Amino acid sequence: MSLSSVLSAEAIDSAVKDCQAPDTFCPKKFFQICGLNKKSPQDVKKVFGILDNDGSGFIEEEELKFFLQRFSPTARALTEKETKAFMSAADDDSDGRIGADEFQAMVIH
Repeated sequence: MSLSSVLSAEAIDSAVKDCQAPDTFCPKKFFQICGLNKKSPQDVKKVFGILDNDGSGFIEEEELKFFLQRFSPTARALTEKETKAFMSAADDDSDGRIGADEFQAMVIH
């Protein structure tokens, strides 16, 4: 499954272009621009499954660095500052990884 089965290619492109410069990535804004925040909980879980590159059931910091590249192969990697801010914003139980429920809560709320 690919992200384009849930989100339009145009929306993904707009969201990735919005944060091309280093240290400009904001997860909430990204989810709004690409339209993920308006999708069903099932669609958000599908996207989580795609972003969970190793299939562990969690998005770890190493996977988070390449978050934008999961949406667009030519996108940049997140900076360490962006990665840590994203993790901090989404990791509600402070276990150092983002679970499906944490991801969904961040996207939809």
